[in-house]
Amino acid sequence: MPDADAPLTRRSPKKLRAPFIIQRLDEEYDGGVVELDWTTPFELLIATILSAQSTDKKINEVTATLFRKYTKPEDYLAVPEEELQADLYQTGFFRQKTRSVRGVCQALLERHGGEVPLTMQELIALPGVARKTANVVLGAAAPDAHRADPDAGIAVDTHVKRLSRRFAFTRSDDPVRIERDLMKLLPKAQWPTASLSIILHGRRICDALRPRCADCVVEELCPSSLAAGRRDLAGQAKGMGRAKT
Repeated sequence: MPDADAPLTRRSPKKLRAPFIIQRLDEEYDGGVVELDWTTPFELLIATILSAQSTDKKINEVTATLFRKYTKPEDYLAVPEEELQADLYQTGFFRQKTRSVRGVCQALLERHGGEVPLTMQELIALPGVARKTANVVLGAAAPDAHRADPDAGIAVDTHVKRLSRRFAFTRSDDPVRIERDLMKLLPKAQWPTASLSIILHGRRICDALRPRCADCVVEELCPSSLAAGRRDLAGQAKGMGRAKT
């Protein structure tokens, strides 16, 4: 049995390293924040849907005017589809996103009185909303509800996938399996902030091609530290199937 009181190193069991790494990342990034601009759960849901295959910076540029024009689900359904397509054009894949946004708004009106439900099962029942989006909305807009929800988990995007492998938290390339692996390693109290802090670290320090290991606050705990001459584990995982996120 490993000594739980021994100093943690990159060779320590992942069950011991994982909560400490997330704690340190939470401290570094103020508990993790969504870099999308939003003021209500509805705005966050729409912005998260639009962020697929785009950057948060571009989405924030679009929503700066979009959220003034469309303030509630009814607004997105009141205009011709072509008008909404034009408003979403800069986000990329604008036709598909227009359909997604209108479908979500219709479902919110029909099932929830126009309000965004704050449970995992109700969120993923909305058209086009899968676990990644639902976890982002819950974790950022309603962290207490997220912690209390037995079906909630941890959002897995490209940054979470990459860093989870670099930290040797998982050997999988499948977002569903990665989420399960992270949920086994981390106490539920950390779930709402874990992906948010990991994402920020992935964007600012742990770049896919040029990780800045010398500037990393958890470098001494990372089995993939290039500063320590370690092999980058991010490219070593074998795919275990694909899943919608």
